[in-house]
Amino acid sequence: MKKVLLSVAAMLIAGLSFGQVKWGVVAGPNFSSYTQKSAGDKETSSILTHVRAGVTADLPLADEFFIGTGLLFAGKGGKAKDIDLKTTLSYLQLPILFTYKPQVGTGNLVLGVGPYVAYGLGGKHKGTIANVSSEVKAFDDEAGNAKLSRFDAGGGIQVGYEMPQGLYFGLNADLGLVNVASEKTIAGQDYSWRNTSFGVSVGYKFGGK
Repeated sequence: MKKVLLSVAAMLIAGLSFGQVKWGVVAGPNFSSYTQKSAGDKETSSILTHVRAGVTADLPLADEFFIGTGLLFAGKGGKAKDIDLKTTLSYLQLPILFTYKPQVGTGNLVLGVGPYVAYGLGGKHKGTIANVSSEVKAFDDEAGNAKLSRFDAGGGIQVGYEMPQGLYFGLNADLGLVNVASEKTIAGQDYSWRNTSFGVSVGYKFGGK
């Protein structure tokens, strides 16, 4: 992750040297779930609603082509379907989207795809089993077999529209490709946990051309 952060920093510096970086702020609801797989059985949780917000930067590559990056707070997790158990997770996320922004009408269509890396800031598993309520921190040892790794990564897509005044409206989705379960085997069976989310974004962009 350190190498990725250094690479993005280098791109930001390069973009600043040309004075063409377009900065922005963005926020909106994030609808997340997780998929668990054990002994060949796969189950996807019910959706939870969180927030996704932060700062963005569009680094020019060529006419109409950019690297879309930034730092985002992204809420993830989900609610188990068969038992009373809810998992809420908070990540600091860094997207690296290869973005195409052709002019459509008076503004620009925004189409982006690429990887992201994320670091877990905090999280908890909370539920009630046999009339006993409990809450444990998802990234700490107290979670036992349910402990999650703080590092996550995957692929993201973005579709939106940027108006001449700088207003931005868009849709986004993240597909977790990393097994974030700390315990890769439970009771002798392979075990995995992957995050998925999608959302709606509203923002404002300034600077650049």
